Amino acid sequence: MRRFTLTIAGLAVVALAGCSSSSSSSTPSASTSSSASTGSITVFAAASLTGTFTELGKQFEAAHPGDTVKFSFGPSSGLATEITSGAPADVFASAATANMDQVVSAGDASNPQNFAKNIMEVAVPPNNPANVKSVNNLAKKSVKTALCQPQVPCGVVAAEVFKNAGITVKPVTLQPDVKSVLSQVELGNVDAGMVYVTDVMAAGTKVKGVAIPANENASTLYPIATITSSKQKSEAEAFVAYVLSPAGQQVLGAAGFEKP
Repeated sequence: MRRFTLTIAGLAVVALAGCSSSSSSSTPSASTSSSASTGSITVFAAASLTGTFTELGKQFEAAHPGDTVKFSFGPSSGLATEITSGAPADVFASAATANMDQVVSAGDASNPQNFAKNIMEVAVPPNNPANVKSVNNLAKKSVKTALCQPQVPCGVVAAEVFKNAGITVKPVTLQPDVKSVLSQVELGNVDAGMVYVTDVMAAGTKVKGVAIPANENASTLYPIATITSSKQKSEAEAFVAYVLSPAGQQVLGAAGFEKP
C-alpha cells in the first residue's frame, strides 16, 4: 500500500487536480473561527484529491492563523484500514462511500457528508501511440493498459465502466492508486490508463484524455468526516466546513469535480 505525506507550509503551488449517504444536516459555515484554539491536524485523503486538498489546505491556513494542516494521501481503501487500525488522523476524505462506511462501522467516524463526485476518463500519452479513440480500444491485446488495483476506488469504478461497455480489459500493470496509474501514462510505460477526469485536467499537456460516453461511464462519491478520536476536534470540524463551503466547492469545481 502506497501512501505519502505532504505538509502545506512551504509547499510549491501544485496543479489542481481518487460511505453510504450524505448527511441532511446543514453545512457548517466556512468562517468558523479557530482563534480560541489553534493546532495541527492530519487529514487522510484519497490520492485523487492531492492537488485540490493541497490548495484547500493553504487557503484554510490563511483563514485560520495558527492552524496547520498535514496531509496523508493514498488509496482510500488503504487509508480506511490505517484509520481503523489506530493510525492518528483528524479528518478522512474518501474517494468512495464503501471505504467511509468501513470507518464509520468501526466507530472511528460519524455523519459523513458527500462533498464531490468524479467520473472516469481514459488517459493516453500525448502522441497516443496505440491510437486509442474510445474505452472499447482498451480491450485490444495490443493496447497496454494500466489500472488501479481492484480494491481501490478507481479500480472499482473502472470495472463498472468495463461492465457498462461490455468489454474485458487485461491490464499490464495494477497500481496502488490513481496517481500511480497516471504516472505510468506520463512516463510512456503504457498506452492508456483509467483515471478520473480530474487527473487528466491536473496533468495538463503530459497526457491526453479520451472521453467515455455517459451511458458507459461510472462515477464515485467523495464523503468527508472528522475522526472520532481526534484531539483537535474543533480544527478538524472547521476544515470539513471549509471543504463544504462555497470557497471549497469553487476549488473542487475548478479542478473538474462535480457536485455530489
